[in-house]
Amino acid sequence: MAGVLQFLDQYPFVETLIGLGVLLIAAWVADTIAKRVFLRVVRRVARETKGQFDDTLVEHNVFRRLAHVAPAFVVYFGILAIPGFVERVDERIQAAAAAAIVLVFVSAVTAFLTAVEKHYSRSAIAEGRPIEAYVQVTKIAVYVVGTVVAVAVLIGQSPVVLLGGLGALMAVMLLVFRDTILSFVASLQMASYDMVRVGDWIEMPQYGADGDVIELSLHTIKVQNFNKTITSIPTHKLIEQPFKNWRGMTESGGRRISRSVFIDMASIRFLDDADLDRLENFAVLRDYVRRKRRELADYNAEHADDSDLVVNARWMTNVGTFRAYLVAYLRRHPKVHQGMTLIIRQLDPTPEGLPIQLYLFTNVTGWSEYEDIQSDIFDHVLSIVPEFGLRVFQAPSGTDFGRLGTSGGAAPQP
Repeated sequence: MAGVLQFLDQYPFVETLIGLGVLLIAAWVADTIAKRVFLRVVRRVARETKGQFDDTLVEHNVFRRLAHVAPAFVVYFGILAIPGFVERVDERIQAAAAAAIVLVFVSAVTAFLTAVEKHYSRSAIAEGRPIEAYVQVTKIAVYVVGTVVAVAVLIGQSPVVLLGGLGALMAVMLLVFRDTILSFVASLQMASYDMVRVGDWIEMPQYGADGDVIELSLHTIKVQNFNKTITSIPTHKLIEQPFKNWRGMTESGGRRISRSVFIDMASIRFLDDADLDRLENFAVLRDYVRRKRRELADYNAEHADDSDLVVNARWMTNVGTFRAYLVAYLRRHPKVHQGMTLIIRQLDPTPEGLPIQLYLFTNVTGWSEYEDIQSDIFDHVLSIVPEFGLRVFQAPSGTDFGRLGTSGGAAPQP
């Protein structure tokens, strides 16, 4: 033993090397215990508890990252017990261990924030109200503060002094993080005014977006278009530029149909008694025709002078009766929303004829079913037009001109 002590006195660096070896072994043992014992206990506790949050913490390695603090603590407290270091080297190693402790905590906190976001996204209140953008900003703040504190510990300065010195770099940071800052502000505004949620159907033609929002993050909003492509839109652009959100339509329970049938104006005429007798057989028109016949008969009786002239009396027209039929037909349609606007009106005549516009709402909002209902309605409308002595306008085609040629120049009869 005396010889060993004499040898160590003669070669002091050997004692320092032995001390470092013991310290490294102690750090390795602490790391092994933390990973194998501490993590095993944590996993067992998480499995036995009824709550899901602790399982989410384990899933995202919060405790695994936190376990790395054990060897750093061993080095921090054990380095001062090793003799023979050059002046202040032990203090530098201790500072490095302290900086490592700070960075381990930063890593654990960011993992914890990820776990919070994932746990929240699985809850019922998260539907359409993601917090991913806020979590990302919080992570950035944690990284910045953690890095400043770690550097301050390494150089032996107060973090307040370093934070004060960062003021000179603020202009550069604002330039570098311009989009991040704009997107964060935009995220706050969108959340405050409930402008966009995951699952909303939005249109933003300037970015080629027309589909459902599938992700809301700090920097981008992902939209899955109806052709299954994905469009990424900078978050702050939804504040700067207009876009259309169809959520109101979905929540209202009604979807609009606004389409016109063009009537050949040469087919518009007054109805005679034979026409009215025939139209009175239409179940949906019976009450309307009878009421109008009485109304017009009373009027014409009061103005008997020259009532034999068409211009001096009132008459029912085929196009007016057609509009009345459409109103009655749609009022009875099971897929038409009766609590919303229903208008059948004439628009300004065009070279293509007289537009009769159907303006109504279906009581379903799904795209496929909506298109089926709209098609069924116009199938019926186009088929019923001839019953009123009307013709739907259609621009002449090559077949029409061919008929003119084969008829010796005579126009085809209607």
